[in-house]
Amino acid sequence: MVKSIPWGHNQRIVYKCQSIPEALFYVQKTMDNGWSRSVLEHQIDSGLYDRQGKAITNFSVKLPEPQSDLAVQTLKNPYNFDFLTLREEYDEKELEDALVNQITQFLLELGTGFSYMGRQVHIRVGESDFYIDLLFYHARLHCYVVVELKTEKFKPKFAGKLNFYVTAVNKQMKTFQDNPTIGILICKDKDDVVAEYALDDISQPIGIAEYELTKVLREEFKSSLPTVEEIENELSE
Repeated sequence: MVKSIPWGHNQRIVYKCQSIPEALFYVQKTMDNGWSRSVLEHQIDSGLYDRQGKAITNFSVKLPEPQSDLAVQTLKNPYNFDFLTLREEYDEKELEDALVNQITQFLLELGTGFSYMGRQVHIRVGESDFYIDLLFYHARLHCYVVVELKTEKFKPKFAGKLNFYVTAVNKQMKTFQDNPTIGILICKDKDDVVAEYALDDISQPIGIAEYELTKVLREEFKSSLPTVEEIENELSE
């Protein structure tokens, strides 16, 4: 395995990893995904080895075994959103805006295989309109992935809403070529026992994970910073 990746990658792995299993994990991931050295360093520094496959899911009972195993390994807990800088009292729209504006970094954090389909994706059920926070398609799982964001601690009702969205995507967007849609609920905090109970009677495959965000600014500092447009205008002058 070691001979299958560049020597520079091996150096980074040796310097940064704390155990042989961790080192071999990153060697295998580099082989599977063709990571550059900088991407490899980012994944090690973000602690991917300790986060991958740690979300609470019901995949083992809602998906067939080959897909369920891969789906479990696709999710992380927590997700690291430290590439964002938000005001201290941000809301869900601001978090969603920031993630879409940094979609390349967000896709890197989500992991290999995710393709961005859209935000606030409209679905109509009966006489009512609904909007999915973020919609992706996973090339390896061959399925749609519905992502809902919550800037508060997990509540059981969140799982019910996501279950509804996954059902709607299955009925309105999924084709016979696609595997069953999965849902990912990413929230600011969660009680693992509450999350497990909430998933017990959910009909669709859903995973629940937390996110980390350390770069927050008090409102007075946030408002005093120039926007990208202001910086560009200043440079052009």
